[in-house]
Amino acid sequence: MTQDHIHDLITQGEGPEMEFKRSLGKNLGRELCAFANSGGGTLLIGVSGRGRIVGVDNRNLAKSRIQSVARSAEPPIRIDIDRVADVLQVTIPPQHHKPYSFRGRFFRRDGATSQRMSRAEIEDLFYVTGRLHFDRTPCPEFTIERHLDDEGWARFSLRAKIPQGMDRIAALLNLGLIDARQRVTHAGAWLIAPDIRTVTTSAHVSCALFLGKTKSRILDRRDFHRDVPSMVDAAAAWVLSKINVGLVIRGMRREDVPELPAEALREALANAVAHRDYRSPANVQVHVFKDRVEIVSPGGLPQGMTEADLGTKSVPRNPLLFGMLYRMGVTEHIGSGIRRIHDLCREHGARQPMIDVAEHWVTVTFPRADQEDEGGDCRPESDGSDGPEAKPEMWPESGSSTDQETGSSRAPARRSMDTRVLTLLVDGPRSKSAIARHLGHRSVSGGLNRVIRRLRRDGHIEYTLPGKPNSSRQQYRITDAGGEILAQLDT
Repeated sequence: MTQDHIHDLITQGEGPEMEFKRSLGKNLGRELCAFANSGGGTLLIGVSGRGRIVGVDNRNLAKSRIQSVARSAEPPIRIDIDRVADVLQVTIPPQHHKPYSFRGRFFRRDGATSQRMSRAEIEDLFYVTGRLHFDRTPCPEFTIERHLDDEGWARFSLRAKIPQGMDRIAALLNLGLIDARQRVTHAGAWLIAPDIRTVTTSAHVSCALFLGKTKSRILDRRDFHRDVPSMVDAAAAWVLSKINVGLVIRGMRREDVPELPAEALREALANAVAHRDYRSPANVQVHVFKDRVEIVSPGGLPQGMTEADLGTKSVPRNPLLFGMLYRMGVTEHIGSGIRRIHDLCREHGARQPMIDVAEHWVTVTFPRADQEDEGGDCRPESDGSDGPEAKPEMWPESGSSTDQETGSSRAPARRSMDTRVLTLLVDGPRSKSAIARHLGHRSVSGGLNRVIRRLRRDGHIEYTLPGKPNSSRQQYRITDAGGEILAQLDT
């Protein structure tokens, strides 16, 4: 450390990460604590408030006192001390055990000064750093006498695998969902309450279907607000009712296959409600656009976790809630949700989801298939009223029905690309470009290429020039097996 370095620091002036002190004084503990509770910083001892070097007398004694004050904090604050001529540079690196207090008081940096923290700020720092978990705290809005009825207990105990006939209080106590004073924790309230909004106003899930790729026009909107497991089930069913479902031919069987993997969507929803910050006034939001599905969770990443850790490291913000959701089968694997979502999309043949991390939000985006190439569209349902369900002209189906309990819509599946290609070839062989043109596509898409490869692999279509697969005159014709499939579909 050189004098030039000290002069450079002085030139920067005091600020959120720099403080000048003429002498140690009585506020040393306050300053160290404030830097420790913020992002760290530097104290220059022996420098006046105006940046003039005045020096420190008896530097060894001063150094000893600084170290003693740092050790007296709760918990002790890690510091580094360097001597440059008559100045002591005290560096407070970023700390890992926030919040820190000195003589029972908590402080933080506010610009170039150190301020005492309010109770709300202290509590928030405990939550942010993971030293206190909101899901374990008592929920004053929930009482066993008022909210825990027989129906709710039967639903919860079945999913939580509680032995039949076991005393309710004993079971909840064993699971950590009530404390010794029989106060229900927030996690317990979220898992049992018939309407989660009565205990945490923003704990529900809001779903919206938009026309096109922007939020300029909304087609349908639903809120789900029962207990957490029921919300995940209902929201997942709602999303599946809004995306395209194709009829895929596997051998001699027909299967309804959604364009996005159902389990991946459900896992993303489960992660959103399990890891969100329930102290936030925002709620989990699900947006279905023409080209994507977004699942937005409030709270950002938990303290101690970075975007690079996603898929490899788990730091649950709500460990009690997450552990219960695993026990109840809502989440499949502890610490592997992101990796599982990627694996499910890969197995399904869907594009990989994108994860966007911001300070207060985490967004998982599932790209949808190219709607122009695949001939698909968004499917709205009723708004939950008792009136007839509106069917825009874009729907080729009829006779769909809506499940009012889950908000799901059971509409007959669209004719899949496989079936449409087979139907075209009944009239005679066609080239790949001719097939695309008759389907209304501008060019041969990747989706159409996959369909043709699959139909050839399964023996439902074949080359007209099998010895010249790359010939410019190559066409495709339907086989007897393909004709049998179409005959089955018409019966």
